[in-house]
Amino acid sequence: MSDKPLVVDADGTLLRTDMLLECAWKGLGTDPQGTLRAIRHLPDRAAFKAALARIAPLRIDLLPVHEEIVALVEQAKAQGREVVLASASDRSLVDPLAQRFGFDRVFASDGGKNLKGAAKARALVDAYGEQGFDYAGNDASDMEIWRHADRAIVVGRAAGAVHKLDDPVRIAGGWSPRALIKALRPHQWVKNVLLFLPMIAAHAFHFDTFLRVCLGIVAFSAAASTIYIVNDLLDIEADRLHATKKRRPFAAGTVPIPVGMAACLLLAIVALGVGAALSWQMFGVVAFYMALSLAYSMRLKRLRWIDIATLASLYTLRVVAGAAASEVYASVFMLIFIFPIFLTLGCVKRMTELALAADDKPLPGRGYARGDRGDLLNMAVLGMVGALVIFFLYSWSDQARILYPDQWLLWVALLPIAAWLYRMIRLGYFGKQDYDPIVFALRDIRGIGYLLITLSLMFYAAGLWTEWYFRLVG
Repeated sequence: MSDKPLVVDADGTLLRTDMLLECAWKGLGTDPQGTLRAIRHLPDRAAFKAALARIAPLRIDLLPVHEEIVALVEQAKAQGREVVLASASDRSLVDPLAQRFGFDRVFASDGGKNLKGAAKARALVDAYGEQGFDYAGNDASDMEIWRHADRAIVVGRAAGAVHKLDDPVRIAGGWSPRALIKALRPHQWVKNVLLFLPMIAAHAFHFDTFLRVCLGIVAFSAAASTIYIVNDLLDIEADRLHATKKRRPFAAGTVPIPVGMAACLLLAIVALGVGAALSWQMFGVVAFYMALSLAYSMRLKRLRWIDIATLASLYTLRVVAGAAASEVYASVFMLIFIFPIFLTLGCVKRMTELALAADDKPLPGRGYARGDRGDLLNMAVLGMVGALVIFFLYSWSDQARILYPDQWLLWVALLPIAAWLYRMIRLGYFGKQDYDPIVFALRDIRGIGYLLITLSLMFYAAGLWTEWYFRLVG
């Protein structure tokens, strides 16, 4: 049993995250201008870290940890060994972290000196001598310290450096592709079926049109996952305060922030590349969707009512994208009709979150509290009524008379539309659905029944059932 001090790195070793990157992303979310100004300190890494720590101080008590390292620290303390926290992060962050876990001594960057790699090794050798300490790290830069340590404790793969060490102690770490896929939220891609609406409304049931819409869905799915990652990185701290969102990969530390950033860049290239391959109009829609989503993640979602209007706009852009991808005309009536529907669903989303909230405090990162449920309900009902009125007015338009000769069936279709919207509002108000109403709607059997009845009535009004029947028997 060793009696030498146990020195532990913070970022990626004791913690399942990187405090510098956490500060940077939190700063972009809370003070983007100040964070961007801090970049001027970047050549001086220590000054840069100190500036970010001032701009975006972290909730140290919320940071995810490697339980194996915490247990190792507790074991060393029980053996009477000195436990030391040595980090390249700024001291203003490292000191409270050391207090949280009861470390005896701290080495950290201080705004003037960046304590990483060789600099950290010199500081530890000066304090404890050659081979006078055991060191736990996770990064290739820690190789400089391991060379002077008595025992190397390696968390994860350490970028291949572990193979250069003699008999290191290995502790599992790293991340899995499954966790990264979870961060992409593939279940949310189902919302992109909205791109089929213009094709269905125009009765453009052709294989090439279908294929183009499918490619549009690929572009929008990649774009959406890009923004989901950005949103999660900006909201890491707020997510850790949430009952269910705290299990998201970046909040829980199961996927490193640099991996998320790399995936984000790759997905953005795919989204814009596929969009450009379809048409420049589709490229423009994808780019605008990503820009608006980014604005929503960074600022707009914190503004009451503006956040709901933005959500409705983002859903509506999916329909616009369907028209751009398929090169099918989307009528103004369609866009005016679906916007209040999505406005209603945006209110449903917030009502659900408030109904499931643990207390009466404002939602983390949002501008609503439980007292706002009544106002949200009123807005949702107004959106429902507005959508039904617009649909009725559409039934009298020249385009509707051409596409739907049996006009009265469109009026009948108002009933299942109203029933579906009422169901969504009621379930959202009482917190009986998913946090995302679109995802819930595409899983809700009764709601899907209402939508299929609506679609069937509209197809019948258009004479499509008769046309398809004679094609089948002919």
